Amino acid sequence: MPSLFASYLRVYEPLVAFDRERQSYWRRYVEQGRAVAPKEGPSRQRTAVIEALGAGWTRLPDLPDEAYVLQTGETMLVCPWNLRVRVAEAALSAREGVPAVLADAFVPPVLAGQAKAVVEDWRSGARVLEHGVPRLHEQIATWGVPLRWFVLVDPEERELVTEPGRRLLRYRTDISKARRRSSRALTVLRKSVGEAPITEAVEEAARWLEEFHPRSVVELDYGGLVDLLSVETLRADDSPELVASGLVGLSRGEAEEASEAYDKLVARWRAVQLLERCN
Repeated sequence: MPSLFASYLRVYEPLVAFDRERQSYWRRYVEQGRAVAPKEGPSRQRTAVIEALGAGWTRLPDLPDEAYVLQTGETMLVCPWNLRVRVAEAALSAREGVPAVLADAFVPPVLAGQAKAVVEDWRSGARVLEHGVPRLHEQIATWGVPLRWFVLVDPEERELVTEPGRRLLRYRTDISKARRRSSRALTVLRKSVGEAPITEAVEEAARWLEEFHPRSVVELDYGGLVDLLSVETLRADDSPELVASGLVGLSRGEAEEASEAYDKLVARWRAVQLLERCN
């Protein structure tokens, strides 16, 4: 269940990336005017999940098969929500590393069993043969933006809106550009810091991008975080530049420059994360 104070990394795929059944479904979906704007999506997803689960959390119900849609020229691109699978994975993840008593209290065994079946079916060989390799088109991070996401975008791709009642900060780029950037970053990180957590994080993002069609579009959306930050802060935000500066410093062996950029980023986003604890 997504938080309203969250950021999002999305991939929009062209219709040719889906099987014929899905292509027909998404065409009808758009023609009927059902597509949801990214600004409205998180709250719609949250409401749909809570209402569908019910008070007892004893079943994993069917959830709306919806998506965000992006029109670029004559090409329609789709970012499906995959809510049922995401809820199933979240339920299983919530039980990991938690004592059985607590795990059963938060995610009842009945729901956990259904969640496991949904995930296994989604990844099964038969489904892959029929519908292609399964992929989740949206990643969510609460109370901040993961630093690895900034590797994928360029400052010139920023779109900022600060009108009253309509704030927006997002980056959109071709997936081919995002892949090249992640590849260059990985080369620098492996040479300079080795298999550190940041290297593994960027590698994970790079692997995720490889799952999608080569004509896809990647979107980094600050989502509800824009409501936590002042207009001045949004305008001054240079997180992608700081990431790029840090990588350049590492590539030149200038550890001090890289460390300075990293420290600025960590301090900036830690301040946002601390807002979660405010009363």
